[in-house]
Amino acid sequence: MKDTIATGLTSSTKLSVDRDRTIDFMGEKARVYATPMLVRDIEIACRELLLEHLDPGEDSVGTRVDVEHLAATPLGMTVEIHVTVSSVEGRSVGFRVEAHDGIDVICRGHHQRFVVDVAKTASRLADKMAKAGLA
Repeated sequence: MKDTIATGLTSSTKLSVDRDRTIDFMGEKARVYATPMLVRDIEIACRELLLEHLDPGEDSVGTRVDVEHLAATPLGMTVEIHVTVSSVEGRSVGFRVEAHDGIDVICRGHHQRFVVDVAKTASRLADKMAKAGLA
């Protein structure tokens, strides 16, 4: 991990709430941004910010998500996700997150990621799969 990762770094990502990002259980007229997809998009936004500051062979994995989904965003609207590095403790990096749909703040919270060595992680996972009889 490069020493360029520091508190205060920020990034914004804009995306369209497409059909795959919406719930379907309340019918077509109530298709809104699904919370699990919002969480996925937050994780991606934080990971992309981190990737700019990682060494070759490194990546990050999410270890904690704590968000409030505050407002519904209908299918077709644009969302902007803002992420800010709030803490760096060794390989653990914390983020403050907020998302807005142009009308409402739709989300506020925190996300934690851990920087990993991709090859070592793959090796540990292969060992675990072998132990589980899945290799």
